[in-house]
Amino acid sequence: MSPYNEDPNETDPSANAASVTDPSDVSENKWIAVIAYIVFFLPLLVAKQSRFAMYHANQGLVLLLFSLASNIVLGLIPVVGWILLPIANLATLVLAIIGIIQAANGQLKPLPVLGKISIIKTP
Repeated sequence: MSPYNEDPNETDPSANAASVTDPSDVSENKWIAVIAYIVFFLPLLVAKQSRFAMYHANQGLVLLLFSLASNIVLGLIPVVGWILLPIANLATLVLAIIGIIQAANGQLKPLPVLGKISIIKTP
């Protein structure tokens, strides 16, 4: 079937696969997922079987690695790097706040720009 004949109101189930999770998993592990943006390894220790918590642990780890990489690289570049470093740190803070809000609301939405990177496998 050509894309022109498809129903525009029909949704692709694979497109929303990342945003579907068990409501009991979300309610039980919501605060662990929130804390994952501050201490990413907490869900690895406490909620290994939670898809929701592990998703946010992955997002927190990616954010931490972005922060470390940007601080190292920009810290080594004289003048221009030192000017861009506070901007990168502000971007990290904004992304962490977005992730915390999404976790608190029970959402599995990827962070802007970095959210598609997956390091930790979710159950």
